[in-house]
Amino acid sequence: MRWMPGVSLACALILATSLTTTAVAADEQKAVLVTGASTGIGRNIAETLAREGHFVYAGARKPADIAELSAIDNVQGIRLDVTVQEEIDAAVGLVRDGGRGLYAIVNNAGVNVVGPLIELDESELDFLFDVNVYGPYRVTKAFAPLIIESQGRINNVSSISGTLSGPLYGIYSMSKHALEAYTDSLAVEMVQLGVKVSAVEPGNYKSKIGDSRCERLLSQDTNPEESYFQDYMNRVLDNCKNRGENTEAEPDAVSAAVLHALFDEDPKDHYMVVPNQFQAEITVRKAIEEVVVLNKGQEHSYSDEEMLQMLKDELETGDAFIRSISGPRE
Repeated sequence: MRWMPGVSLACALILATSLTTTAVAADEQKAVLVTGASTGIGRNIAETLAREGHFVYAGARKPADIAELSAIDNVQGIRLDVTVQEEIDAAVGLVRDGGRGLYAIVNNAGVNVVGPLIELDESELDFLFDVNVYGPYRVTKAFAPLIIESQGRINNVSSISGTLSGPLYGIYSMSKHALEAYTDSLAVEMVQLGVKVSAVEPGNYKSKIGDSRCERLLSQDTNPEESYFQDYMNRVLDNCKNRGENTEAEPDAVSAAVLHALFDEDPKDHYMVVPNQFQAEITVRKAIEEVVVLNKGQEHSYSDEEMLQMLKDELETGDAFIRSISGPRE
């Protein structure tokens, strides 16, 4: 099966149900670790997996969130701050002692920071990369032996910001571009060990990440008049100050994509999942723009006809060419 960007929510849920029902009926209950499962996309993924009959180790930091997660059928809340190695090691021990093994990891935990790249303090970069990049790296490395034992799956929740970038969102996009590269390299390495790796790139869905971003920004008493980018900063601050009820779509389609990545026999390497055509268009057009710019005006450029043939080949074969040439590099 192939995931289609912009698929309707109803189709996504039908897809998720058909995939997981078959998987659970054919095999014993599979255990999946989901990081950042207390709210938003992570919570939706954890609840969806549990509802479909899988056992979920749901990572969270606050005791109240852990208790709330543990009250859900098929879910065990565990303390897991992806920036603290001791907690990750303790979680590995807990999962091993549970005796279920571990079939999959969903690296979902993430944060967002906004601000001009030439004005942000370096500590903001450290904070964001510690969660968004080093977090998946630490968790995956620690749990890798369990995943290899089960010949399982790894899924990284990235973002369309792994393709897009723009003013004030630079360091967030940097972290998601890094996660995309991490996913691609990890996939080539782990497939040799019987483990499939993928990334889901959501657009704007209902999540607490925006609230956390605004709380952090407002707590810093930022003065837009001191910025080279006063108009941008005023716009972001006004948005945060007037942030009302989150009216974005529920991330059910994101969970459906994760289910496909974890349980389909032929998962995609990347799943763009967006709530509307506009977000699909700007993301795909940006990817095309980068391909065109790479090809244009260089010594080994391809003709328009050759470029179109490459596109046709890719549409027919997916990532077969990249897989065929991937391997250790000097």
